[in-house]
Amino acid sequence: MKVFAINGSPKGERSNTWQLTKAFLAGLGQAEVRQANVSRLDINPCLGCFSCWNKTPGVCCLRDDMAVVIENMLWADVVLWSFPLYYFSVPGPLKNLMDRQLPMVLPFMTADSESGGHPSRYDMGGKRHVVISTCGFYTAKGNYDGVTAIFDHICGKGNYTAIFCGQGELFRVKELQARTGEYLSHVTRAGQEFGQGGISAETREKLDTLLYPREVFEAMADASWGVEKSGEAADESLIFTRQMAALYNKNAWPGKNIVLEMDYTDIGKRYQILLTKEGSKVLTNDFQDYTTCIETPYTLWKAIAAGEITGQDAMMQQMYRVKGDFQLMIQWEKYFGSTPEHAPAQNRERPTNMNLLLIPWITFWVAGSIDSFYGALIAIAVCAAVPLVYFRNRKTIFDTLSTLLVTLCAGLLLLGVEGRIVVPLSYLCFGLMWSASCLCRIPLTAHYSLNDYGGEGMLSNPLFLKTNRILTACWGVLYLLTPVWTYFLMGTAVSSWTGAVNSVLPMAMGWFTAWFQKWYPEKIARRK
Repeated sequence: MKVFAINGSPKGERSNTWQLTKAFLAGLGQAEVRQANVSRLDINPCLGCFSCWNKTPGVCCLRDDMAVVIENMLWADVVLWSFPLYYFSVPGPLKNLMDRQLPMVLPFMTADSESGGHPSRYDMGGKRHVVISTCGFYTAKGNYDGVTAIFDHICGKGNYTAIFCGQGELFRVKELQARTGEYLSHVTRAGQEFGQGGISAETREKLDTLLYPREVFEAMADASWGVEKSGEAADESLIFTRQMAALYNKNAWPGKNIVLEMDYTDIGKRYQILLTKEGSKVLTNDFQDYTTCIETPYTLWKAIAAGEITGQDAMMQQMYRVKGDFQLMIQWEKYFGSTPEHAPAQNRERPTNMNLLLIPWITFWVAGSIDSFYGALIAIAVCAAVPLVYFRNRKTIFDTLSTLLVTLCAGLLLLGVEGRIVVPLSYLCFGLMWSASCLCRIPLTAHYSLNDYGGEGMLSNPLFLKTNRILTACWGVLYLLTPVWTYFLMGTAVSSWTGAVNSVLPMAMGWFTAWFQKWYPEKIARRK
């Protein structure tokens, strides 16, 4: 496939739209690409002299770079037009290029369309066109009527593929690259599908999804200009804080207002972000008692926002400190991230479910202690039924391992192995599974507790992983010791109390887990 990519942005390769175009070209794969940056070309306005029709047919009287552009258009299988929306149309230099296509058509009138037209001088059959554009409005809808009218005439209505994206200025903001990067991946996918025939409805739906809700984008856009409503210039740190506040997802409001204080220690600036049911507001004076205070160098927090260092790594290295309620930090993605509330429903992750891991074991321990034979059959039946609910939840390796181990233990009971041997053995298998996972990159509890902290992104959070590694080790030790007293208790007169003992201790460990999950991160966050 031969592609001629026309970059119509006056900013050249610094164009936000060009980022989308590069993603699309990457999706095309092995295509041979020629590129033209209109801002660097010498293309004069059309004189309207019609010399290219009657004096020098097919050749313009102006001697500039347009001849090479036409040569590349005729060479290409795909002509890709890339440009930002300028005043509801194309940028001026690109319009010059479009006007100068006159030598490519014949002067005779054609009745091929209701409005009339001119036939092509060349055989353009099979040539495809792609139009990629971004604009500064929150949506592309309703803002591209002028553009579509132009390309409907040039290419024919329905004879070109268009990707129009609102909120285009966000593609230059490093702090938002998680969301914009996700969108660019959809553009790459569109390129792949285009090369295979056409963009699918599923990908098209993702391309038409807003990067951020209207109120979030417009608040960020207003703050980005760096001026107060009075016209005076705003401090850079204030602009940054306002843009951060604009990302607040008011659907995450917990039922009471939150006051987040940002204390930029290296520049001596302090602001408060008031998070309410209606939205967010940045306070520069008349401060309130804070809910959570982040003491951080301004340069560090900007680096965190830009993805140059993660907030968790910086916290572990004691580069900043958090005072007050730590829950805001734990739920940061919920309040200020692009997922899950800001993300389209179809893009949200399926949650893991620890019940899928626990139910087979609990069934075996309860039913097996009542009746070895029928209890084992019930446990096997439950293990067989668990995969039926995987469509609602994301399966982990420990879910699969649990059903296999429980089925094995139940099989031993069916073979007549004494319950006093099999039950402690099952606890030993359970404990080994927990303990062995501590040696893995992601410990067992992390796979399930991530649901409460923003999803899979937490699996790259060192503080989250360390907290869960400690907890997983504690649970592992508990269940490595459990088979010892279970074996001895089952051989005594108080064997009926074994189940009670093995229920009370996990309950106590559950209380410890809930306490430790809150206490340990707060302890780390307050050090500096």
